Amino acid sequence: MKKKLFVAVTNDISTDYRVHKVCSYLLQKDYQIDVFGRVLPNTISVNRDYTIIRKKHFFNHNFLFYAEFNTRLFFYLLFKKYDCILANDLDTLPACFFISKLKKTPLVYDSHELFSEGPELQGRKFVQKFWRKLEDFFLPKIKNSYTVSQSIADFYHKKYNNNMGVIRNIPLKNQVYLSEEITFPTKHKTILYQGVLNPGRGIKPMIEALMYLENIDLIIIGYGKVEEDLKQFVKEKKMENRVFFLGRISREKLVNYTKKATLGMVLEEPLGLSFQYSLPNKLFDYIHAEIPIIAGNLKEISKIIKEYKVGVIAENYAPKTIATVIQDLLSDKKKLLEIQQNQQKASEVLCWEIEQKKLDIYFN
Repeated sequence: MKKKLFVAVTNDISTDYRVHKVCSYLLQKDYQIDVFGRVLPNTISVNRDYTIIRKKHFFNHNFLFYAEFNTRLFFYLLFKKYDCILANDLDTLPACFFISKLKKTPLVYDSHELFSEGPELQGRKFVQKFWRKLEDFFLPKIKNSYTVSQSIADFYHKKYNNNMGVIRNIPLKNQVYLSEEITFPTKHKTILYQGVLNPGRGIKPMIEALMYLENIDLIIIGYGKVEEDLKQFVKEKKMENRVFFLGRISREKLVNYTKKATLGMVLEEPLGLSFQYSLPNKLFDYIHAEIPIIAGNLKEISKIIKEYKVGVIAENYAPKTIATVIQDLLSDKKKLLEIQQNQQKASEVLCWEIEQKKLDIYFN
């Protein structure tokens, strides 16, 4: 008989590539999987080989959302039977934890980031203290947990002695996607940002860096909290003809856009330990797409850049510094070729086909 796995996320699932990869691997291990998320105003339909349950919420922001989500989640699980629960990130953990104790169901925790130290929480002492207290309560009690980078795992182990594992968020080497001809709204070379539009992603410094560059524009793919703020910033800087927002694009089609870009940016800023220790999946997406990377000098990101020689690092976030790094790279044809050759080699090692096998420790 198949084991039944319940997976909880607070997003709408459609663009959560990590959760999709985990579920797809566990389907091969003969699990029956239900993924529980929510409906958002811009939710897109998806077709998966596992069951997707999405609930529309009365509240979509702040404390009221998290309270509503966990209440709904608790009562949903209360009347269901599963062999294992996978909680993704701290905001799904309260309901999953208490149900796992109440019903004696094994719980696995996947920490996609150092949640309580995220950039959105910096300067919000009361809110940050709340999330830290939740981590203090739950994380020492969870036996099976893993996260996305070694630095985050080390941080949690030092604090809670919880032996958290590491499963990086990297793409399938042989990923299936919907191939289609696409065009960018510019004839110039392009720098690509793809991902969530939240604070601290280095997008504003990059927009200002364009003022020192010619014949290269910025493409932004994604959505998030600072989207309207970024659009207003572009207007203020009179950069509407240099910065293009393409909105939300499904994961199945995104590869077409990634491959078309000239350069990929991973300019996360050190706004809290979560970003300092982050290892964004777009870093690996760019490697697999063979587009050279412009990166900030953060610990985990720069380690990959230097070890595999797949891009260049801006030592600070001054627009002129970023522009100089880009200019130097684009004028060095030999280096561009070497980076792309290195990316071909790196993608053989930095791939989900290898990384996914680490899941066997947690799900058997």
